[in-house]
Amino acid sequence: MNQRFLLAIVAVLLAMVTIQSGASFAKQLFPVVGPEGTSALRAFFGALILTVIFRPWRARLSAKGWRNVFFYGACLGAMNIIFYLAIERIPLGIGVALEFTGPLAVAFFSARKKRDFAWALLAVAGVCLLLPDIGGASAESLDPLGVLLALTAGAFWAGYIVFGNKTGNEGSGGITVTLGMLVAAMCVVPVGVITQGSALLAPEAVLIGCAVGIFSSAIPYTLEMSAMRNMPKQTFSIMMSVEPAVAAIAAFIIIDESLTLSQWFAVVLVVIATAGSSITQRQKQVETLA
Repeated sequence: MNQRFLLAIVAVLLAMVTIQSGASFAKQLFPVVGPEGTSALRAFFGALILTVIFRPWRARLSAKGWRNVFFYGACLGAMNIIFYLAIERIPLGIGVALEFTGPLAVAFFSARKKRDFAWALLAVAGVCLLLPDIGGASAESLDPLGVLLALTAGAFWAGYIVFGNKTGNEGSGGITVTLGMLVAAMCVVPVGVITQGSALLAPEAVLIGCAVGIFSSAIPYTLEMSAMRNMPKQTFSIMMSVEPAVAAIAAFIIIDESLTLSQWFAVVLVVIATAGSSITQRQKQVETLA
């Protein structure tokens, strides 16, 4: 049990690194096909690659399982396209910090003990510090629509976690995440085609879109599904608190978006919250086995 939980932690961390690195590259694709086209290419290639690997036609799900897969995929598609629309208007690190209100809400409402609430509140403090400094890039300088879109994406991120956790309890994780990606592609690809048309077929768009599909969808969502099958959604949601930090670091390295000193301090807070939640969960498992 402890070994599976440790592997789940590693899977979540790897997923965050790949998905935020992919998001940084995706932002570079916006001038070519816009956020809608980028999201469509990501969903299309992600679903295509996963379908080839996992052959989802072998799925044997209950009626409830199929319903959960549909909602999981719909939340996934909406989360992706709305988040890309948000980071077209606001910095990537700030967008992820705002979007994280979704997982944070799941963690908070799933908490059962005071120490669980403590880790969630510590993560809240870290997320608040990841917002712009009043004396530097002020909150007023942020595009209001971008902020609203990021918060909306957060709501769908919460749905992704809840239904992903339910979906992961049935069948193969690889197959169910593939089915979810197919649903997401059916929701998002038509939007990209309608808004961007033949621009989606440009060699640059196809090449970068394929890379984004691999690093932002195929790899991380498979890893996350594996993790959700081996840890409670409350712990998974707290671990997501590291994501704004990962996004900020990836944006700094790839597209030169810098952080303030207080935002770097937030990295320490969210890592502490994650470590604390993980230790708490392991203690619960030991107490259960005892």
